[in-house]
Amino acid sequence: MICVSIGRGRHRHVIAEHRHLVEQGAQLVELRLDYLQGRINLKRLLDNRPSPVVITLRRERDGGRFTGTEEARRMLLRSAIADGVEYVDLEEDLAATVPRYGKTKRIISHHDFNKTPDDLEAIHARLAALDADIVKLATLANRPQDNLRMLELVRDSKVPTVGLCMGDIGTPSRILAGRFGAPFTYATFHHERALAPGQLSFQQMREIYRYDQIDAATEVYGVIGDPLGHSLSPLIHNAAFALHELNKVYVPFRVPREDLQAFIETAPRLGIAGLSVTIPHKEAVLKLLDKVDNATKATGAANTIIFQGQERRGYNTDHRAAVDALEAAVGAVRSKRAVILGAGGAALAIAHALLERGAAVCVSSRSRTRADRLAGHLNCQAADWANRHAVAADILVNCTPVGMHPNVDQTPFDKLQLKPGVTVFDTVYNPENTLLIKDARERNCQVVSGVEMFVRQAGLQYQLFTGRDAPEPLLRETIKRAIGPARV
Repeated sequence: MICVSIGRGRHRHVIAEHRHLVEQGAQLVELRLDYLQGRINLKRLLDNRPSPVVITLRRERDGGRFTGTEEARRMLLRSAIADGVEYVDLEEDLAATVPRYGKTKRIISHHDFNKTPDDLEAIHARLAALDADIVKLATLANRPQDNLRMLELVRDSKVPTVGLCMGDIGTPSRILAGRFGAPFTYATFHHERALAPGQLSFQQMREIYRYDQIDAATEVYGVIGDPLGHSLSPLIHNAAFALHELNKVYVPFRVPREDLQAFIETAPRLGIAGLSVTIPHKEAVLKLLDKVDNATKATGAANTIIFQGQERRGYNTDHRAAVDALEAAVGAVRSKRAVILGAGGAALAIAHALLERGAAVCVSSRSRTRADRLAGHLNCQAADWANRHAVAADILVNCTPVGMHPNVDQTPFDKLQLKPGVTVFDTVYNPENTLLIKDARERNCQVVSGVEMFVRQAGLQYQLFTGRDAPEPLLRETIKRAIGPARV
């Protein structure tokens, strides 16, 4: 179950949002009284309420907005209990002074906005001893391992426990709470009005992650990187899982470099069966894998991990996806001359795949050292960035982030240097119509957008995750809708 938090300044807005949420399927709503301005009218909020509620009146030191006296706070909470609310949220120091009454269930809570404490179990034990029906722990995740500690505590607790890690590193704990036995998780009314760091909206939790269908048997997949930003991988993989009615969920995991090894080693304890890998981990992850495919060996980079029993197997789906996207548009690349802009992991994968299929490749990067290193590794040519326009090419591939949202007015290649008939492939997919792609069309070039590569590499990952062919039309439609004009 998802408890949706409402924090508004006016009673009428709280009431309207409450009704709207119930119409959308919400079963439990938290009314954050500390957000209300002026005198709080409990009767107005509670009479004819359309669903069960949690009443919360959070102080500033606990992450709320209530600035009144402790006596006034106790009186309001006691009044809510007397009025028969379904749940009341009480911090540890308040719980002993607000006794149980009637059928109202007691959520005894603890918040730490700086860290996930080392003595998490001791804190939980103290809260549980305060006549708790539910223990709630909300702490800041500074490392991915904080999620694992929190969720395993939830699973092993005798008292029903809602354990959440805040911040973007902590987002997985919100999505996976139900898998570990939490009675509910928290979401916000709208993604632009989160009441706690890392909180997702009710719509995101239901429509993207299908939270209410997650159970102890749900297989977990995800993407690891740092930063992740607004990764679209969860959107498309979860849409495909839903289409095929699979008990799987795909989660974003922000994993800093220094935490990569610990995360990979403990991933199965979170129920993780497979991962997509993005910047900056594609190369570093290799030393943590037991087996890798030929594309990974050749490029020295993996973008997919499958946990097979005790083995960790690495794959590179960028390699095949890029050239498949090119050849679907322009035919065989054999004997074609390709210039690749950039010298990172994507450039390495695409350069290798082009060479493997008989193309001639020249790499150009702002860093000549990196370009030379890549060219030396693959035994191909390199060129100075300043001379990139002078290299003869049938295919131009942009593997830099230039032109990516929000910097949509940038391009890595001068428009007037684009020769008609050249095939221009931009690996940037958000937006799909980058400035480079727009310029190429105006210059009568054949174009291949980053969406095609993204869909194909995700489709190959999906096949590895599920053993099924990916629903590519759905993946394509989902990503195009997500990066449409309203977003760009």
